[in-house]
Amino acid sequence: MKKTLLLGILFTLCISLSFINIFSCIKGGGAVSAGNKSVSGVIGWGIKRNGNGNIPSADPGVPELLSKYGALYIGDPNEKTIYLTFDEGYEKGYTTKILDVLAQNNVKAIFFITGDYLEREQDIVRRMVEEGHDVGNHTYNHPSLPTCSKEVIEEELLSLDRMFSQKFGKNMRFLRPPKGEYSEFSLSVSKNLSYINLFWSFAYVDWDDKNQKGADYAYKMVMDNLHNGAVILLHAVSKDNADALDSIIKGAKAEGYRFGTPDELAQYAKKMGTAAAT
Repeated sequence: MKKTLLLGILFTLCISLSFINIFSCIKGGGAVSAGNKSVSGVIGWGIKRNGNGNIPSADPGVPELLSKYGALYIGDPNEKTIYLTFDEGYEKGYTTKILDVLAQNNVKAIFFITGDYLEREQDIVRRMVEEGHDVGNHTYNHPSLPTCSKEVIEEELLSLDRMFSQKFGKNMRFLRPPKGEYSEFSLSVSKNLSYINLFWSFAYVDWDDKNQKGADYAYKMVMDNLHNGAVILLHAVSKDNADALDSIIKGAKAEGYRFGTPDELAQYAKKMGTAAAT
């Protein structure tokens, strides 16, 4: 009885602390406006697709800002290399198939997870690690980081990293800011924790599991927007993505692209950060 009561108290305390962190973030910032920037300093990630193999355009000044803090949204634009990344907020049963396809095609990806995902899907995360994929930090509670204090940003990142390290004996090195929202402050705080902020050069509306349009649609969306150095964001809750992934990988290879590894992307980030500092 006492043990049950103690566990209940600890669970309530953990939930309460999570809500305190979320409230602290909301209180510290404001909503993002229709554009990419708001008066609160929150910047929403956005790019302009240029199609036909052309490199997408980021907002003026953004590539320079990212380079200043060792962040990336694209790999080497001179190399016909693609990087696959998956955002994992919750599980719909498709990640196992995605891992199967990646293994069959010898492709390594980066999976961005939250604290809740790690707690609920430890076996799937273990498979990611054992099969040579990178597991990236998507924060513990998925708040908008630029609306958080330095202390809350650090706790959001380090609490998830600690849990991951305890389970798998390694640390996370990539960070994907929730909702693609960031600021120079959040970039600075996370860089000081040795994270590589990784945005993306291609994504599409694939996260609504109740509005899937079929594997052919997913295939066309990705293939029509391939480009050198592409960092592709796919949501693992999408059945379309899981069903189309094998065709996407084979189709991209047929067009002369190769799939880069997380290690290669980390090395490129280091190279770009060094160049920005000189």
